[in-house]
Amino acid sequence: MYNKGLFNDWVPKPVQLLMIVLLVIVVLPLGGVYTGNISFMVGGTGELSEYFMFASYATTIGMGACMPIVLRMKMRFKVRNKMVLLLVLLGLLNCVNATTFSPVVIIGVSLVMGFLKMMVAIELFLPLMMMIGDRGVFYGVFYTAVLTLTQISSYYAVKVSIVYNWQQFFIVIAILCLVMALLCWVLMHNKYFSLKVPLYHIDWMSIILFMSTFMFSAYVLSFGKQQDWLNSTKIINSSIAAFVSFAVLIVRQFTLKRPYLSLSVFTRSNVLNGLFMLFWLGMFLGTTSIQNIFAVGVLGYDQLTNAKLSLLMIPGLGAAGMTAIFWFKRQKPLKMFIFSGFSAMIGYALIMYFSMVLEFNYEYWYLPMFLKGYGMGALFISVWFYTLDKLELNDMLAAIGLVLVWRTFLVVGIFSALMSWFQYQFQIVSLGDLAVYMDGMTISPQNVMSNMKTIQLNAILAANKKIFGYIILVGFGVLLYVLTHHFGAKRFEYLRFIRVLNGKSIIAKRRIREREIVEEIKDAAGSAM
Repeated sequence: MYNKGLFNDWVPKPVQLLMIVLLVIVVLPLGGVYTGNISFMVGGTGELSEYFMFASYATTIGMGACMPIVLRMKMRFKVRNKMVLLLVLLGLLNCVNATTFSPVVIIGVSLVMGFLKMMVAIELFLPLMMMIGDRGVFYGVFYTAVLTLTQISSYYAVKVSIVYNWQQFFIVIAILCLVMALLCWVLMHNKYFSLKVPLYHIDWMSIILFMSTFMFSAYVLSFGKQQDWLNSTKIINSSIAAFVSFAVLIVRQFTLKRPYLSLSVFTRSNVLNGLFMLFWLGMFLGTTSIQNIFAVGVLGYDQLTNAKLSLLMIPGLGAAGMTAIFWFKRQKPLKMFIFSGFSAMIGYALIMYFSMVLEFNYEYWYLPMFLKGYGMGALFISVWFYTLDKLELNDMLAAIGLVLVWRTFLVVGIFSALMSWFQYQFQIVSLGDLAVYMDGMTISPQNVMSNMKTIQLNAILAANKKIFGYIILVGFGVLLYVLTHHFGAKRFEYLRFIRVLNGKSIIAKRRIREREIVEEIKDAAGSAM
């Protein structure tokens, strides 16, 4: 009646593994929009780019909303029925994105797509984790594959959009989803994973509050610059709505018999420190917006050349994955692995700081992008492992939704918005500084317009350089924190050593006293004799 696997017994093991790999390749990079595709969608629909950044955030929010209930959904339905239905729905949603020109529809589709995608992904996580065994090694393999597939899919989204149009890539993904649905119908068994559980225990109101909290937050982070932040009533109202939704969500968890979120895990040291490190990881990931300004706005790269820069991170991601496998197999402490990840990110920022020049060649990208890839892979693996370490399965699934949204959307969105704002402010300051040298003695009025582009580019370079400088300073502070943090090891070992010595001295004194008593007893016995 029950079968914890995915496939029928007659399917050979190599075919089962191949099917899992194909599902991973098709499902995990799925999204409502693709980063490299946004500029083409803006040109094709005539809408603001902020709408499509909002849609990108919505996919992550949908994934986070699904995580607390994903195990219950897995046990409620038969494997084949669920997988086929979900893949068909994902294919249809991709078709909707390919045929609509409304950004609001794309945002809604992206939210639903993230929710459904996580139900499929959990079916792939468990067999892979059982095959690999060690959780740390699994993270090393899994995150390397996910991050690599994400970079490759973004590149091909751009390439297909250039050769055909941006809708065609969604059509290709829809066809792949429907083909995988057909293969799942043929190869998968039609049994339950384990004991069938009801769905009425799920608190759907909490899911709605979770989504509304972060969707309002995504609107603020996406449209903040365009709406001029607190000078816009829409931004203020969305911020208030996000805060109220989150407050109601938290209060509601204390009234439920089966809470949607596990808030108790956020009192644990490793979870809090993990969230702190993920916050600063978001700072380094937020530099992508500054990198794009430099590559496209200053160096004049086209979209395909800019997308190739993401492919340069793949060797670094592979190196991080191999290092993680070695690290966890040897059961080494996490501190230096995390330290190496942040060090690589600082190395990337340092190189970019000194590379803000107009004469930057394409070959100069190899080292910084390798370091960025290694740092991203190492920190995704190690910090995620540390954050969720020693949590019970139910608590982990109930908390992982918030942690996922925090890592992938919230902190990255916050730092991207901050860097975009600071870049604009620093650019104005840089233009003011350059204006000091722009007078009739150095630049004649006739030459001002011909030199205006160079002046603007130098202002952008100065602003970018200043941002990377501040990031480097903060990064060294993060390195100091990593070096001084215990990462679960016993702190103040010298006190423990002193206690041992004290214990030994007490035991020694006790034994000496016992010998004295024995000798006294012997002496007393001798006298009696």
